[in-house]
Amino acid sequence: MTLDWKLVVDCADPHAQAAFWAEALGYEVEDNRVLIERLLGLGVVEGTALTPDRKAWKGLCAVRHPGDPVDAASGMGLGRRILFQAVPEPKVAKNRLHIDLHAGPDRRDEEVDRLKRLGATVLWTVQEPGTHHVTMADPEGNEFDVQ
Repeated sequence: MTLDWKLVVDCADPHAQAAFWAEALGYEVEDNRVLIERLLGLGVVEGTALTPDRKAWKGLCAVRHPGDPVDAASGMGLGRRILFQAVPEPKVAKNRLHIDLHAGPDRRDEEVDRLKRLGATVLWTVQEPGTHHVTMADPEGNEFDVQ
């Protein structure tokens, strides 16, 4: 038996995080307008749960792999996805879980430069027997590795 899953990342600004990671991974930001319109029509949600500029959840935003299926009724990806969820407290320690991006040795430096242009920062480089990777931080300080 297998289980479906999504990675949930606590953050301050889920929409900014989703925009960064969609660009970093080549993923798409999920569009939940159909679900939101239906819930608004039923009176289940109110406008305060939504962003002021478009029909999107204020405290949640997800990205999904563009090749995976999507639930047309909700706009949610049914495969590889990352959900960013607003929380009140800031990040205070090293991540216990992180994403590894596999660019390969020929593309690693190019990929690090691209991610820096998107707003990531280099924390350190590890070059040891069996591994050579760059540990970076996304715009909110969450660590990830580029191998």
